[in-house]
Parts: sequence; C-alpha cells; structure tokens
Amino acid sequence: MRSQFTKIWHNPMAVRQDTIWERFLSPVIRLMIDEEGLRRYHQSIDWQKEGDRFRRPDVTIPSYYSSQNFHGIEGGYLNPGAAVSYDPITQYVLPPNETLVRQGLIDAIQGQPRRILDLGCGTGSTTLMLKQAFPQAEVIGLDLSPYMLVRAEHKAQTAGLGIQWRHANAEQTGFPDASFDVVTASLLFHETPPAVTQSILRESYRLLLVGGEVLILDGSQKTLRQLEWLNNVFEEPYIRDFAAGSLDAWMGAAGFEAVQTQDLWLIHQVSRGVKPIPAKDSADSVSGARKRVQQYASTTDSTLDSQDLEGFPAPA
Repeated sequence: MRSQFTKIWHNPMAVRQDTIWERFLSPVIRLMIDEEGLRRYHQSIDWQKEGDRFRRPDVTIPSYYSSQNFHGIEGGYLNPGAAVSYDPITQYVLPPNETLVRQGLIDAIQGQPRRILDLGCGTGSTTLMLKQAFPQAEVIGLDLSPYMLVRAEHKAQTAGLGIQWRHANAEQTGFPDASFDVVTASLLFHETPPAVTQSILRESYRLLLVGGEVLILDGSQKTLRQLEWLNNVFEEPYIRDFAAGSLDAWMGAAGFEAVQTQDLWLIHQVSRGVKPIPAKDSADSVSGARKRVQQYASTTDSTLDSQDLEGFPAPA
C-alpha cells in the first residue's frame, strides 16, 4: 500500500486528513521511519529525467489510475513521493511480515520457470524475490508508474540482480502471445476496478504458454467482506468492489483451469491458475511451446529496451 508521506517532500499535492490511517496510524508509524533519510533520497534524484528513461510515449494512462486518489494522495503512484515512501510504510502494514506475505506467492509457483512477468510490480519488492528464487529465469517487472520503476531499478542494482523493467499497462503489455511461463501480480487487484482486473487476467492468459501459471497475491476477499472497517483505513477507491467479487470466478472466466485460492495469514490470499492444454493439442505441442519460449529467452538481450519492444522475435 502506498503511504501518505509524500507531503513531507514539499509536494504541493493535497493529502486528505479524514482517514483512519492519517488520524491514528500514521503518527505511530512515522516514529519508526527515517523521514530525513527518505527526504535526502527523494531530493537526490531528478525524477523527471529518471522517469523519462522508462516512460513510453505509446502508453496511455487509464482514467481509473489517474483520476482517483490512492491512500489519500492526489496523483497516487504518478507522484514521485509515492515511490519513495512505499517501501518504508509497506513493511508495517502487511502483517505479520511483508517478506513472509510476499513469499507466499513465491512458494505457490510450481516447477522452474524460464520467463516470469510481474504485473503492477511497483517498487519491485516481489520482482526481486522472484529473481532471487529463480536466478536462472528472465524476470521482467511491469508498472504504469515510471517513478515506481525508477525506485525498483535502484533496488535491483543495490541487490546485484539483473531484472528488466517495463513501463506499460497490464491490460495491454505489448508482449507476444505465449511468451512467459509464469505471470504474477502482487497487491494489484484491490486497486483496479473489476472490469480492469478481468482484462488483466485475459492478458495474462494470452501471455502464458500452455501449462503456464498465473499467481495472484492480494487481500483476502472473504476477510475484507467480513471486516468492513478495514476498507476505511486507507483511501482505496476500488477495494469494496474487489472484496465483493470472486477472483476464482474471474480467473475461470478468463480461461484458467485448476484455479485455487488459499488463505495466507488470515487477511491475505494467494490464487493460482493454469493455462490448460487445448483439447486438440497433444503433449508434443506443449513441449514445442516450451522450446519456443526457451529460444525466445535466449535471443533476448540481457537488458530490456524500455522504449522499444517491437523488435523482439515472437516465440510462435
């Protein structure tokens, strides 16, 4: 979840004061945050210049993303301050522990994927864990905010991890069909309208090769329905619609099979689905698809050109 600490970096955008977070929780957590260190980091970067390295002119920011406040911040994730404040706050608002929660998604992956796409990667926390868990895999993090990608790249460089970062809309990624073994999304769908969630799931289905997996980590829909007050802690414009829906049903409608959702630490959930083998296809076709993905990965440069993906050879 993105915090409301953006205001401490001389940002003119208004911050709402009437959420439970701002009135009660924020003052407590601020005692544990090195605000001066965050301010220095924020001021040390030319965010416009760095963001332009990732920003793609062909990417249109959807209105659901740009017209709503997230967690009380006007501009939401299109605000550089959100990229700086996200990690220090998230470690305290994902009980029992942020790393344990994100590890739940990693543990649900079966097999040894060669290519992984992390949708709505934000500052890359899960993306980095994916690369650490599968060091031989090509891992790509995708997000709508170029500022979040700037922060994600800094974290990957510090950790010495070779991860590619892509500015794009998760509904229309621009990648070829059947080009990934695994597609993931962490803490994304409670911040998208249900129609957008279903569109992203259809795109995930298109991107996966036959037998590929989609893994979704988010708040428990069951718990969110039972604890309405949780929805008032942060300003989340779409969380009630997410809670009222069924991710399993949305995944099934997108074409995924073997869909399962497991509770994680009571207030989170991990959902998994598999792209099925078409009835007319044989096992040989699955083997062939995996070989094409392997070939696709081997022909890809170690660094993804953030401005041009059309030159990539298609696996099929």
